[in-house]
Amino acid sequence: MSTHQLPDPKIIKNIIFDFGGVLFNIDYQAPARAFKSLGMTNFEEIYAQAGQTPLFDELEKGTISQEDFIQELAKYLPRAVRPKEIKDAWNIILLDIPKERVELVHALKSKYRTFLLSNTNAIHVADFEQTVDETMGLDYFKSAFEKVYYSNEIGIKKPYPETYLEVCRWNGLKPEETLFIDDSIQHVKGAQEAGLHAYHLDLAHTDIVTAMQPFIAELSANPK
Repeated sequence: MSTHQLPDPKIIKNIIFDFGGVLFNIDYQAPARAFKSLGMTNFEEIYAQAGQTPLFDELEKGTISQEDFIQELAKYLPRAVRPKEIKDAWNIILLDIPKERVELVHALKSKYRTFLLSNTNAIHVADFEQTVDETMGLDYFKSAFEKVYYSNEIGIKKPYPETYLEVCRWNGLKPEETLFIDDSIQHVKGAQEAGLHAYHLDLAHTDIVTAMQPFIAELSANPK
């Protein structure tokens, strides 16, 4: 199965969306710039879109506290900085969320079961949920999905195939009827290994609203 082409909307009953990049705008390079200004010159070596060190995995699985994470990250800095400076540098990756993307999910929900599956952490959640609430209301956002899954809350994360299978099991989804959408290719491949239809959203060439037009057309042609 190609990860660059959406499946026929007629064979899909469930859609699992990634959050950062797909729905919420992200600047993946911003933390490296911010931490460089704090004196860390090798941030890309410990954290990047394609991979990261165990410290970030622990944060995303909720097995390390925010305070301990910040203390550990501070060890990479050549000088002492306030915890707030580290938190701000970490959160700078988060930009904004266009409302039309959430409106898209609401529209799709009329025909498909919709879910959110995000690799994230408590520090980011507090920040982006505030942005979401100020933009459209957090309740409106979450109501676009049957379930919202944050990795730090469920203790498992992408790209491991078992993560996608667990989400399917929890909700009675058949992988072969489920589409997963993400802008990180390693997450897409993990979903594909789990037997889901998986689509790599190439943000350099498209966005989620444009990409999902075949599914919007299916809504009009064959409403539920």
